[in-house]
Amino acid sequence: MKNKIVSWIKGQVKHSGVKGIVMGLSGGIDSAVVAALCKEAVGKNELLVLFMPCNSDPQDLRDAKLVAAKLKVRSKLVDLSSVYNNFLKALPSAGGLARGNLKPRLRMSTLYYFANKLNYLVCGTGNKSELMVGYFTKYGDGGTDILPIADLFKRQVRKLAQELKIPQGIIVKPPTAGLWQGQTDEGEMGITYNELDDILDKFCNNKKQTASSIKVNKIKRMYRSSEHKRKGAQICRI
Repeated sequence: MKNKIVSWIKGQVKHSGVKGIVMGLSGGIDSAVVAALCKEAVGKNELLVLFMPCNSDPQDLRDAKLVAAKLKVRSKLVDLSSVYNNFLKALPSAGGLARGNLKPRLRMSTLYYFANKLNYLVCGTGNKSELMVGYFTKYGDGGTDILPIADLFKRQVRKLAQELKIPQGIIVKPPTAGLWQGQTDEGEMGITYNELDDILDKFCNNKKQTASSIKVNKIKRMYRSSEHKRKGAQICRI
């Protein structure tokens, strides 16, 4: 699995005619795994990881720095907190989701700034579990050039993290997008990743579901309603 993904990343970089890769390092397992894979693919000198706190939990930055130090890759801190706060002042008031989604969209803009500056690809960190149910921000963390682990369920990412010797504290850390204080992926989705992976795996392979019909139907609704996120902008054909 690891070798296939590393080879694929190398091919994407070569085919695109770019010099390297830039990506965000959040302090979570997905970005840690992707950073380790990208380092193997392009080398530590052609990988730039960005720390982009945005009124974030300080522990996330500490964890991200731990991963960067362990991998010995180039890193840069771009604190988006003041940009985010000032942006909100220029906008009318809105609910938590609208405010929260600004954060990944600011990070996407920052990543592409560096990608243009350095002639790099923007590498995303989304996994299959999240992508299938639309648990990502359109044109935020979903706005990338390549997605190396997008065909891996969360449980496969955890297994790969062990193989890559990602720090154990990051592997067992509750996944969060950091959209607001105390937010976790499983809490927001209302289902654990183990349950989600099991339902999606059976859904993809036409196997009989063993989870409750309430949870299965919920995941199917999430899959259908998020189709627009995976397809991108629709074109009116003349």
